Amino acid sequence: QVRVTESGGGSVKVGGSLRLACTVSENSVRIKCMSWFRQAPGKEREGVVGFYTDGSATNYADSVKGRFFMSRDNGKNTMYLQMNRLLPEDTGIYSCAVGFDCNGGYPKPESGAGTWGQGTQVSVSS
Repeated sequence: QVRVTESGGGSVKVGGSLRLACTVSENSVRIKCMSWFRQAPGKEREGVVGFYTDGSATNYADSVKGRFFMSRDNGKNTMYLQMNRLLPEDTGIYSCAVGFDCNGGYPKPESGAGTWGQGTQVSVSS
């Protein structure tokens, strides 16, 4: 069973940077997309960036465009999220997910469509 594990969260001041990592347990051909989500306190989970593993599309949320950048190291089965110019509203739990059945670069919400990590906390203070 494919598993994903996040790392790299922490606390940072406004304007600072963090890099998150998402390590996937295996390079499965079933994986069609990879993505980052976040959930702020009291809010619903939102997609941050989603992309198809065939390189056909990458979609960033408008709120992070130009500040957050996704990259991959296929040799390490790891995906990264470089977060720059962080704002207090970027605070939340960041989770990565791999999708076997995808829409817009994100795993569909149906059961079995993807595998999710436990998440890592990002806190941005002024």
